[in-house]
Amino acid sequence: MARFQGGARTKVNDIGLTALDLGLRGAASGLFVMMVLVLARLRPANASAILGLVMSAGGAGFAIATAPFVPSSTYWWTLPLLSAQPVVFWLWARAAFDDDFALRRWHGLVWLAVIALGFTASLSWPMWPALTKVCAKGLSIVALTFSLLAIMQTVTTWRDDLIARRRLLRMAVLALNLGFIAFIAAPSLLPLPVAPLGLKPNLGGTSSFVTALTLCVLAMLASWKLFEANAAAALLPATVATGGPHAPHETEVAASEPPAIAPLLLRRLDHLMTVERIYRQEGLSIGGLAAQLNVPEYRLRQAINEGLGHRNFNAFLNRYRIDDAKAALSDPSQRDVPVLTIAIDAGFQSIGPFNRAFKAATSVTPTEFRRQALAKPEISAENDGDRRIRQAD
Repeated sequence: MARFQGGARTKVNDIGLTALDLGLRGAASGLFVMMVLVLARLRPANASAILGLVMSAGGAGFAIATAPFVPSSTYWWTLPLLSAQPVVFWLWARAAFDDDFALRRWHGLVWLAVIALGFTASLSWPMWPALTKVCAKGLSIVALTFSLLAIMQTVTTWRDDLIARRRLLRMAVLALNLGFIAFIAAPSLLPLPVAPLGLKPNLGGTSSFVTALTLCVLAMLASWKLFEANAAAALLPATVATGGPHAPHETEVAASEPPAIAPLLLRRLDHLMTVERIYRQEGLSIGGLAAQLNVPEYRLRQAINEGLGHRNFNAFLNRYRIDDAKAALSDPSQRDVPVLTIAIDAGFQSIGPFNRAFKAATSVTPTEFRRQALAKPEISAENDGDRRIRQAD
C-alpha cells in the first residue's frame, strides 16, 4: 500500500513538473517570438540586434522542438539548426558586452561547421547510431566550449564596463551560463545516466525542466536587453553635438534628464587626464583612478559614463592616449622615434593593442598617419614658396 502511495505521489509530481516545464517553454517561446517580430520590424543593422534576432528564432524553435509530448522526429529535423545556438549565444554576448565587436566571416564559418555536425548527427541515426552518439557528444562539447567562452567574455571586460545596467546583465548572463554548464552541458559528458545534450530529454524529466527554465531566463534577459535599448534610443536626441576632441559618440542619458554629476569631480578628472596625463601610468585601473580622486568607484563610473558619455573605461583612456600619440607622430622633432616607443609613452602596453585602437580611431595605421602628417608641412612650405614667387613676378 505504501509502495502504491509512493508511486502515485511520484506520478503526480512528474505531472506537475511536466506542466511547469510546458508553462516555462510557453513563456519562453512567447517572449522569443515577440522579440523576433519587434526586431524584424526594426530591420536591424547592428551585430547585437541581428544576433538577437537569430538567437530569438532559434530559442523559440528549441523550446518547442524539445518540449514534452512533441514527436521526437520534429527534434531530429530541427537539430542541425538548433545545435548552433551556443555559437549564436556566444556571439550575442560578445556583441552585447564588447563595444568594438564586429561580425567576421570566420564567425559564420564556425556557425556552419556546428550546423554540419548537427546534420551528421541527425542523418546518421538510422544507419550509424554509434556515429550519432559520437556527434551528440561533440555537440555537448561545442555547447560547453561556447558557454565557457561566453563566461570569459562576460568576466574579462566586466571591470572596465561603465554602464550600471549592463553590469547587472553581465551577472545574469554569468549565472545563466554557470547553470547551463552545471546542469546540462557538463553532465552530458560524464558517464552518468542522463540524456546527452544532442538527444531529446526524457519527457517530464528533470533535465527537460532545467532546459525549460534556462530558456525562460534567457528569453527574459534578451527581452530586457532589447526593450531597454529601444527605450533608451527613443529618449535620445536624433543627433548629439560634439564639442571637443573627447566628446562622446553616444550617451546613456536622456536629453530631458541631465546627469547629476558633480562639476568639481569632472574638473578634477579633466585635470588628471589633460595636465597630469595620468593615462600614461602603466596598468591604470578605474579603481586606481578612483583612489587618486578619493571618490567611490561607482561614482567615478557614473561620472565617466553619464557625465562624459563613455561606455568603457579602456575606451575612455585610449582617447587621451591616441591624441597623445597623434601629437608625437605629427612632431617633426620626433620623426626618428620608433612607433613602439611613442605607443608605450602614451600608456599602451604593447604595439598590437595600440595599432588596433589607433586604426579604429583614425582609419589609418600609425605609420601612415605619421607619413601624412609630416608631409603636410613640406607641401605647405612649397605652396608658400610658389606664392612668394608669384608675388615677386
